[in-house]
Amino acid sequence: MTEKVSAEDYNALDPVVRANPYPYYAALREESPVHQMMPGAPLFAVSRHADVQHILHHPEKFSSTAFQALFQGGLSLSPNSGALAGHRLLESPMMISVDPPRHHRLRGLVNKGFTPRRIAALEPRLRELAEGFFEEVREGGTMDLVRDLSVPFPVTVIAELLGVEPELRNQFKHWSDATVIGLSGISQDFSKEEVQKSADEMADYFERVAAERRANPKDDLISVLVTADDGDALSAGEVLSFVFLLLVAGNETTTNLIGNAMHALLRHPDQLEEVANSPELIPQMLEEALRYDSPIQSLPRQATADVELPSGPVKKDTFLMTLFASANRDSSHFPNADQFDIHRKSQGHLAFGHGIHFCLGASLARLEARVAFETLFAKARNFQLDGEIAMVDSLALRGPKSVPLAFGTA
Repeated sequence: MTEKVSAEDYNALDPVVRANPYPYYAALREESPVHQMMPGAPLFAVSRHADVQHILHHPEKFSSTAFQALFQGGLSLSPNSGALAGHRLLESPMMISVDPPRHHRLRGLVNKGFTPRRIAALEPRLRELAEGFFEEVREGGTMDLVRDLSVPFPVTVIAELLGVEPELRNQFKHWSDATVIGLSGISQDFSKEEVQKSADEMADYFERVAAERRANPKDDLISVLVTADDGDALSAGEVLSFVFLLLVAGNETTTNLIGNAMHALLRHPDQLEEVANSPELIPQMLEEALRYDSPIQSLPRQATADVELPSGPVKKDTFLMTLFASANRDSSHFPNADQFDIHRKSQGHLAFGHGIHFCLGASLARLEARVAFETLFAKARNFQLDGEIAMVDSLALRGPKSVPLAFGTA
C-alpha cells in the first residue's frame, strides 16, 4: 500500500517524486492548488484543471516569456540551467515563449509548414518508415520500443521535414538529446559543455542550411519558413529558435507519447488485447494516454499583474509552473482520473496545451503515434514486457528511456 503524501512532500527535484509524480499532484490539488515550490521564491505550482486552463486561456494575464527565462537560466531548477544563456540558438525567442502580437506573426508564418494537407500527405511515408524500423527487429521476436521505434521514427520524420541529410540523423538526435534533455534533465547525462557544444554545432548547421534554402529553395520545411510570397519570412535567428522548438515539440514529445501509451497498455493487458484486436480504437487510446501520462508535464508562465485564479490570488511577476499532467488527473474534470480507460471521453485534456499556444505539431504527433501502433498491431501480437522500464529523468518531460518487449508475429 502506498503511503499517503502531502502537498509539502512535493519537490520537483526529488527523484522519488519524478519517478511517480501523480500522488503528489493529487495532494497539491487537494491541499495547495497554488503551491510555492521553493521557500522565498516567487515560483508556484498550479495543479487543478480549472486553474491551468484559465492560465492558458488568458495570455494577456500570464506571459509565456517565462519559458524563455527557464531556458536562459532564469529559473535554476536543473544542473545545466543557464547553459544556453545568450546563445544564438535562442537569441530570437521561440514561438512558444512570446506573447501577442509577436506570437501571431510567428504562428502565421510557421503554420504554412503544418497545414492539414501537408500533414495528411506524410502518411504514406510515415508507414514506410514505421514498417522499416519494425522489420529490422521482427525476426528476433524482441525489441526495445524506445530504441527501435519511438526514438528513430519521429527523429527521422522531423529530420526529413527539415531536409537534414540521412547521414546526419544520428548527429541530429544527439543535438536534440543534449539540448533538450541536457537542459531539462536532472541526472546530468550531458554536461553543460556538451549542451553548449551541441547547440553550437546545431546552430552552425541550420544557419548554413537556411542561407542555402533562401538562395535555392527545396521541398522541405526550412524552405517554406525562409521564403514568403508576401515578403515576410523567418529571420536566421527565428529559424534557429523554431528548429530548437521542433526538437521538443516534434521529437521528444512524440517519442514519449508512444512510450507512455505502450507503458499504460502493458499495465492493462485486457485493454492492450482489445486495442490490438480493434485498431480503430487506437486514436481514442492515444487521447487517453495523453491525458493519463502526459509527455510534457508542465510549462511556465509569469503573471503580468495581480490576478485571481479560480483557486486563489496570484501576485504580479510570480512564475507559475502549469502542471498539465496534474490537470489531466483532476477528478473534478475527469471522473476516476487515475484510472486508464481507453473508452473514456478524454476531450478537454491539456497535454497539447490550450488557447493560442496549442501545440502546432499536435496533428503530426497524433498521426505518427497512430501509424506506429497500427504498424505494431498489424505485424505482431502478444506483446509482453521483457525487462524493466526506466524513465527519462527530466523536470518537464515524462517518458520511458527503454521499453523492452517480447512479441509473437501476427
